[in-house]
This record gives sequence, C-alpha cells and structure tokens, in this order.
Amino acid sequence: MNVEVNNESGVEIDAQGLMRLSRFVLSSLRLHPECELSIKLVDEDTMARYHVEFLDLPGPTDVMSWPMDELRPGSDESDEGDLPLGHLGDIALCPTVAAAQGAKAGHGTWAELELLTVHGILHLLGYDHAEPAEKAEMWDIQGRLLEAWRAPGSQLGQE
Repeated sequence: MNVEVNNESGVEIDAQGLMRLSRFVLSSLRLHPECELSIKLVDEDTMARYHVEFLDLPGPTDVMSWPMDELRPGSDESDEGDLPLGHLGDIALCPTVAAAQGAKAGHGTWAELELLTVHGILHLLGYDHAEPAEKAEMWDIQGRLLEAWRAPGSQLGQE
C-alpha cells in the first residue's frame, strides 16, 4: 500500500503512525496491495478554505475526502488479482480541530486523528452517513476497524 502523508499543519504529528493505520485499514478492507492514498495535514485556515470551496460550508472542519478511482472494498473470497487497484484518493485532516474534538470526547488528539483517518478512508470507499442506515453501517465498520487496530499486536508488521 502506497500511503503518502504530507504535514503542512505546523503541528507535529506521527506521520508514520498515520501511514501504518492507513495500510492496516486498506488491507483490512481488502484493497489491492499497490493501491495509493494521500493524506495531507493542514492548518485551520486551509481547512476552512477547502470547506467553503468544496462544500460551501463555513469554518474549518476535521476531515475532508476526495475519491479518485472509485475503489470499493474487496470481498473475503477475492484473491489478490481480483482486488481493486488504483488511487483511492486524498484526505485532508486538521490536527487543531482534531485536538479540540479529542479533548471534548475525552480520548485525546491521537485517538481522534485515528478515528478521522478511518472515517476519511471509508468516505473514499463510498461510505456515507447522510441517512440513518448509512450512518449505522459506516459507524459500525469504523468502530470495528479501530477496535482491531488498537488490539494488542495488531500494529506489528505494518511497516
């Protein structure tokens, strides 16, 4: 999995940790081992500009996603040759917004960035939360992925 992380936020973030998490999620969702993902960490002004430009909404948000090749998760029965290949898309994360949300939720900045990264990847794969049934499905998958990621030993060998 080719995951690129560019930190333009001015906040020190564990880019390697975000890459490992992203590879774990992409592998768990059965995407081709050669698919690509870009993550950009931005400041609040940049995120506010993206929010207005792409969603016509004011102020900074926590995460935004731009799908590219409309990839979808593979199935457990798929062999590697059948898995979807391409550029999954781009995610923008705002660490200062994540820090505020993480503090409010009581789990801190890193846990919030983990959640937002998984959330952004799921959006790239076509998941949404506009309708209650969609939200329930997306939140379930998101929760299961984070639980598996945080399980003891799950992060070994993810380099």
